[in-house]
Amino acid sequence: MAKKNNPRVIVALDYSDAAEALTLANRLSPEECRLKVGKELFTSAGPALVEQLQARGFEVFLDLKFHDIPNTVAKACRAAADLGVWMVNVHTLGGRRMMEAAREAVDAAAHRPLLIGVTILTSMGSEDLAEIGLPPDPEENVLRLARLAQASGLDGVVCSPKEVPPLRRELGAAFSLVTPGVRPIGASTDDQKRITTPEDAMRAGASYLVIGRPITQALDPAAALADINAAIFPSLSR
Repeated sequence: MAKKNNPRVIVALDYSDAAEALTLANRLSPEECRLKVGKELFTSAGPALVEQLQARGFEVFLDLKFHDIPNTVAKACRAAADLGVWMVNVHTLGGRRMMEAAREAVDAAAHRPLLIGVTILTSMGSEDLAEIGLPPDPEENVLRLARLAQASGLDGVVCSPKEVPPLRRELGAAFSLVTPGVRPIGASTDDQKRITTPEDAMRAGASYLVIGRPITQALDPAAALADINAAIFPSLSR
């Protein structure tokens, strides 16, 4: 089955320490998902945790959203590549020169991770964008930044499922679309504003789904993951 070769669900390990993250990882299979390590967990547990997760067979998305001067971001991306992560991201608001420097850094690495750009955070709505001086339409901002990311040589972007259809039409089939803000029917929306269901996101053209609490806070995380995989894989064949 396809998911054994290319898991589409990336489970967000939104924990404060390594012990909790490893406990959850021990309940999941690397054949069924990849894992995301974000700022809080990486700050707490560091590269050692990433190595422990990889030793268990998991591919890791290092979600640190690098955003700094080009040289600093390039060095950070090279360090992530040397750590062996499967995917790393930068913030597209850092601009073309920063993204190109990041791409050149990973291109030179022995193990090249996917390089993904963050556009507009899925927690931000129109009023948030207007307050910081951006056009209030999230889709307009996302599309402009995604075009810039592709032109800068990135492999894809992080975007809301709501932005997947226009991005897929505009940027083509090979450009990866990584979508947080995904919630199964009946799950809490928490702090996400632009959300949809896993199966709808995949039908719309998403490449990978980042899902946290519906799996990590489930009584049986493996069963919750299995339910999501069962829902999305028929969508991939349509």
